[in-house]
Amino acid sequence: MINTEYLWRILARTAVLFTCLPIHECAHGYAAYRLGDNTAKEQHRLTLNPLRHVDFLGMLSLILLGFGWAKPVPVSPWNFRGDKRCGMALTAAAGPAANLLLALALMLVFRILSWAFYLGGALASPAAEGVRGILAAMIWTNVSLCVFNLLPINPLDGSRIIGPLLPERVYYWFMRHERVLFAVLLVALVTGVLDRPLQFLSEGLMRALDSLTSFVDFFGRLLIR
Repeated sequence: MINTEYLWRILARTAVLFTCLPIHECAHGYAAYRLGDNTAKEQHRLTLNPLRHVDFLGMLSLILLGFGWAKPVPVSPWNFRGDKRCGMALTAAAGPAANLLLALALMLVFRILSWAFYLGGALASPAAEGVRGILAAMIWTNVSLCVFNLLPINPLDGSRIIGPLLPERVYYWFMRHERVLFAVLLVALVTGVLDRPLQFLSEGLMRALDSLTSFVDFFGRLLIR
């Protein structure tokens, strides 16, 4: 017998693979392109086509285990106009910003569809629950990606965002030891050291998005009066 809940979970993870990760990587490439670096464009990475961004192992890990990754977009800060570190900071910030905006848009869709299902008397139907579940998973994944990538640890985006604030010697030390720091990050993730801080920050951001989209409920209640 087919497990319906498992199928919806796989669909949700596939939707994440084809939206959240490509948008994150494409945003990096587009920001770099606007700052003068054509590397991503020349490698055909300025696209939302997930096949251009997919990492096969990361894809399997996401679908089967619930977490995964995409191929990083190549960026050459030496091509940036103006300050290289500021350019790198803006390029790095573009990825989490794209995920945050997508989460906000999906939250709006979630609330509007929920009211549509409710008014149509189909809120408790398996199809409605499945669609709402997929949207909820996509919202949470985008928020989690945003928060996780903002950690000021190499090679995450946060380490590059704070780059202009660091002394040059410290900044380049972090760049040179990126692989070692990434190994430390992996150990922290595997041991669960970061679980509570990440969950706390993600839940706070979810509450903020919930507040920003609460106006949908106001109009929904007007329709049932």
